[in-house]
Amino acid sequence: MTAMPAATLVTSTHSEGVWSLAWKRLKSDRVGLVSMAVVALFAVLLLAAASGLVASNWQAERGVSYAPPTLLGPAPEFAAMPGMPASDAAGPAQPLLDLTAVDPLAPRYAEWDAATQKQSIETVTQSPTLPFGGDRLGRSVLDKAIKGAQISILVGVLAAVVAAVIGTVLGAFGGFFGGRIGDLLEWVYNVFTSIPGILLILAFAAVFGRGVTSVVLILGLTGWTGIYRLVRAEFMKHAGRDYVRAAEAIGASPLQRMFRHILPNVSHIVLVQLSIHVVGFIKYEVILSYLGLGVSVDQVSWGTMLAEAQSELILGYWWQLATATLFMAVFVTAFSLMTDALRDALDPKLRGLED
Repeated sequence: MTAMPAATLVTSTHSEGVWSLAWKRLKSDRVGLVSMAVVALFAVLLLAAASGLVASNWQAERGVSYAPPTLLGPAPEFAAMPGMPASDAAGPAQPLLDLTAVDPLAPRYAEWDAATQKQSIETVTQSPTLPFGGDRLGRSVLDKAIKGAQISILVGVLAAVVAAVIGTVLGAFGGFFGGRIGDLLEWVYNVFTSIPGILLILAFAAVFGRGVTSVVLILGLTGWTGIYRLVRAEFMKHAGRDYVRAAEAIGASPLQRMFRHILPNVSHIVLVQLSIHVVGFIKYEVILSYLGLGVSVDQVSWGTMLAEAQSELILGYWWQLATATLFMAVFVTAFSLMTDALRDALDPKLRGLED
C-alpha cells in the first residue's frame, strides 16, 4: 500500500476560517438576508443623494403650500380654481407719464423701462400635488426624507465609529495592563456613566453648538462606555491565554499583543456593538434635531422633519410626519434585525455550535 502524499494530508486537515463559517450561518438566516438587502438599498440611496443624482434640489418649491400626496388628489380650493388667462394677468401696456417737471430722474425712466423689457422672467409652475406631499414652502417631502436619511444615517455611522474607536482603545489598555492604568480608566468610565446619558448629551450639545460635526463628536464622546466595558472584559480574559504568552515569548511588544493578536479575536464583539450604536445614535440625532440642537438650519434630517411636522399636524397636514416616520422605522428595524443576524453568525456560542 502506497503512502498518502503530504499535500493530500494538508488539504484534508484544512478548516474553514471564522469569517467563512459566519457567512454560512448568515446565509441560512432569511430575516437577516432580507434586512441586509434593505440596508444595502438605503446605502445605494444615500450614495445617489450624496452624488446629486436624487434629491439634489430638495429646497426647490415644487408644489403649492402643503401640497397633499398625489394619491389624495389636490386640495379642494386648488381643484376648483379656474385658470387665469395670460392676457388678463398681463394687461395692456400703459404709456409712461411725463414727470420731467417734478422728478429729476424722469428722463431716465424710458431707458430703465427699455432695459426692463429685455429681462426675461421665468415662471415656475407649482404642482397642486406631490408624490408624498409638500411642506409649508411647497418642498417635496420625499426629497426631504431622502436627503434627511443621508444626514441622519451619516451622523449615526460616523458617531458609532468614533465611539467604537474610543471604547476599543481604552478598553484594550484597561483590560490588558490593569493596575494604575486600569484604575484610572475605570474612574473615567464611572464618571461618564454616573451622569444620565441624555443630560450628558445635552450638556455637550450646549458646548459644541449645532452642525453635523458637532453632533458626531457629541454622540461619539458620550457613547463609548458600553463598548469599553465589553472590550475591557475580553482583553482581561485573553491576556493570560497561551497564544498571547507565546507571542510574548517570541518578543512581541505589548501593543503587538494587544492589537495584532488579541483584537482580531474580539473583533466580532466590536462589530456587533458598532451596529447597535448606529441605531441608537440615529435616534439621538433625531432627538437633538427635534430640540433644535442637531444639524444646522440649512440642512435637513429626520429630526428636523419631525420638528416641522409638529405644527403641521395641528393644521391637519400629516404627510411629512408619516414620511419621516416611515423612512426611519424601515431603516432602524432593518438595521436592528441585521445586527441580530450578525451577532448570531459571529458568536457561535449563541447558536450552540461550540461548548
